[in-house]
Amino acid sequence: MKTFKRKVKQKSFGFHHQKELIILYLKNDNGARLCITNFAATVMSLEIPKKNGDLLNVVVGFDSLQDYIEKSKTKESKFLGASIGRYAGRISNEKININNVDYPLYHEDGVHLHGGRKGFDERVWDIDYIDEDELLVSLSYLSEHMEEGYPGNLRVKVTYQLTTANELKITYQAVSDEDTVVNLTNHTYYNLNGKNTITDHTLHLNCTDYLEVNEKQLPTGKILPVKGTKYDYLDPQKLIKLSESGIIDDTLIINSEKNNKAAAITSMESGIKMEVHTNQPAIVIYTPEKFPDCNYRKGAEYNRFPAICFETQNYPDAPNQTHFPSALLKAGELYENKTIIKFCYLD
Repeated sequence: MKTFKRKVKQKSFGFHHQKELIILYLKNDNGARLCITNFAATVMSLEIPKKNGDLLNVVVGFDSLQDYIEKSKTKESKFLGASIGRYAGRISNEKININNVDYPLYHEDGVHLHGGRKGFDERVWDIDYIDEDELLVSLSYLSEHMEEGYPGNLRVKVTYQLTTANELKITYQAVSDEDTVVNLTNHTYYNLNGKNTITDHTLHLNCTDYLEVNEKQLPTGKILPVKGTKYDYLDPQKLIKLSESGIIDDTLIINSEKNNKAAAITSMESGIKMEVHTNQPAIVIYTPEKFPDCNYRKGAEYNRFPAICFETQNYPDAPNQTHFPSALLKAGELYENKTIIKFCYLD
């Protein structure tokens, strides 16, 4: 069976809505298997076959759906695998301005993060479409006018597709009935060993510049070269350097003139290489130093620098930085974020 789904009893999680919580699985002919849920349109696991045929889960996830739900309320979940919106990243000034109208936003100490107090990462999405032949699932969410302070009724859709070439294709689309701002992304964490740490992984970034930030992690507006900095992965480097330079939680500008490949990461232990391709102008790289003490999928344990997150998106704080690529979505226009995660074997 290539595609199947499992319904979850919602009342055990304290929900007071009519939407069912569902876990879906997609499996291709190579044995690769993707597990997602309509809670936050979340990637729960992605199992990739190694050369010897054994499956390896390369995505960090909780062992139960209840953990996603409960830990998202306090953000202890660190947005594991979730869809982020309406605006991924940080926004300054406690507001946005659209067509000369100010829209106040929820903030903590002047910082609006990942869509507000209750972003898309805490919403239950609708399952719109399942194509068993193409191995894809589409989920949607209606963000109503003024939800979290954003104008316009915004219809959002995400499509996950698992290809026969062991690619995970993630496509976000959105349409609004009023002018608004949008920046969507997926917040999946990857570890190509399936456990422990990524410090033995090798990272290569097609990013020549990065956004300078202040003490609140808000962009100052300056775009600086990565050459010679902790963000310089123009040549492949082992992530062991994180032990000295510290975590990365920053926005790298993709050199789109070269190609649409934003990043590549490899593990000699598993023999797997992963590439990130996108139509977005930037990628936020996040390498947390540690994860909270939780029950992770199938008992996986993680050490210092457990995983890396590739958040393909527009620039953070673009609504308040006029020289950044515009995040304005005009009424009736289509927003689209296309990302392809490619897996292959090392020679």
